Amino acid sequence: MKMTGKAFAKKLFGAKYERLPRTLFVDLIVFWGLYIAGFQVRIAPSVRIFLVSAFTAGVMWQALSARDNAVEIEHMLMLPLGRGEFVFSYVAALGAYAAVTKTGLLLAVLLAVSSWRPMELLGIAVCMIHAVLLAAAAYSLRRHWYVGVLWAIAVSAAILLFGSRPWMVPLLAADGLLAVLLLGRAEGYDFCQWEGGKGHAVRRHRNASLWRYFFRYMGCHRNYLANTAVMWGVAVVLPYFLGEMAGLDAIPIGFAILCLNTPVCILLSCDRDLELAVRFLPGQRRAFCIPYCLFLFGCNMAANGIYLCSWQIQKGSVAAPMVAGALFFALQSAILSVLLEWLCPIRDWKIESDLWHHPRKYVLPAGMLLLAGGVGAWPMLLTVLWGLLAGEAAVLLWICLRRPEG
Repeated sequence: MKMTGKAFAKKLFGAKYERLPRTLFVDLIVFWGLYIAGFQVRIAPSVRIFLVSAFTAGVMWQALSARDNAVEIEHMLMLPLGRGEFVFSYVAALGAYAAVTKTGLLLAVLLAVSSWRPMELLGIAVCMIHAVLLAAAAYSLRRHWYVGVLWAIAVSAAILLFGSRPWMVPLLAADGLLAVLLLGRAEGYDFCQWEGGKGHAVRRHRNASLWRYFFRYMGCHRNYLANTAVMWGVAVVLPYFLGEMAGLDAIPIGFAILCLNTPVCILLSCDRDLELAVRFLPGQRRAFCIPYCLFLFGCNMAANGIYLCSWQIQKGSVAAPMVAGALFFALQSAILSVLLEWLCPIRDWKIESDLWHHPRKYVLPAGMLLLAGGVGAWPMLLTVLWGLLAGEAAVLLWICLRRPEG
């Protein structure tokens, strides 16, 4: 079991575990910077437990769903390993990855901005282990998906309602023991990704189409669709929070927040074969980037449209300038996302979850937030944005209609 766990750990943390000291150093810098700043927030224990548990379980689920692990799992299952040896080694390695590289940063922020008691730290450690085991057990039962959904809802409700009670941590420990028993009955093949599914047939087409590829890719990655649905849910509730803050001046801030749809913006980074083909074949800068930009524009505009409709229903007073602002932010986010993918693709990742949480994902929303703040402070800036929007639309239309060279 030790050798199996070491094989998975070296893939996740590097051949000499060089990723561990870098991650811990970044966590320490974030903690110390926030701590000496003196910024304090009162956070209820139930909220802290829920944040840590939900984040850890989400990262663990993403790691289990990563398709790039399929080859390693299939090769490892060819070895004469015991059922429990493989399952617990695999879960332990991914759990350590989720807790150290991802939840560690969240925990550093929470430790710096809120006051803790020593016993609460022990409770948070139990919560992290429980979240890892819960996600792994639910993933092994994904054929009976409703069991995992009901289990997650029950645990979330218990944490939010009774998270401040002293008996909550022992209850989570007991629930984690139940997850261990379920994992003991699981097999390695329960964690495999099977391509295509049962009875899945691919329809052949005479002409190639990138749009067909985009929609097939989204269909094969259901977690991307789930993330997009979550962003649409955020678009529905954003007007309630932003309207209380600054009224109509806060509408552009919503456009900037809704461009944070990471999965659809990393198509080249997460598919190395696609990036190699796009860069190797001639004329692909135009043939791929323009449809990709329009695809991202459609995704962004769908979220912005839901956001404006929700604002109109809840607050009213949505005028034509705000619709033009939605078009501008959607197009600008799409163009900048494609430029980032083309010029600065992410290559130093181990599993797909690294892409979702890479610091590059915050570059575009941060720039859009600054621009949104400028629009809110100087409404005349929106007129300049209209002109820029018209110019970008004209350039894109000219590129689409121009005959290819040769």
